[in-house]
Amino acid sequence: MDFLVDVHLPINLSKFLNSQKDCGSVHVNQILQKWHTTDADICKYADQNSMAVVTKDTDFKNSHFINKTPKKVIRITLGNISNNDLMALIVKYLPFILPLSVKDSFYIELSREQITIIE
Repeated sequence: MDFLVDVHLPINLSKFLNSQKDCGSVHVNQILQKWHTTDADICKYADQNSMAVVTKDTDFKNSHFINKTPKKVIRITLGNISNNDLMALIVKYLPFILPLSVKDSFYIELSREQITIIE
């Protein structure tokens, strides 16, 4: 599965995802207008490249359900979190996320306690 990591998450998350089996990742700061890239352009880029947007931003949740873009969203519902804790959270839930790569659309919320998947 390919991921597009939003600007409010560390580039280390993108690097970490790239190191995982069956994963590819790009950070928003590496494409288009970097941190100036609009949400609409992020959605378009992710959908054109079949990428899941990894974000903390509720705007992507709203856009997914209202505008049907981005098609794939993984929203991390935690406040400030250390990079180590963030990577541990991703490792914990990656086995549930990767099988969804064959789906055209999904919304996932990750918290410390649970993963919520809506297809």
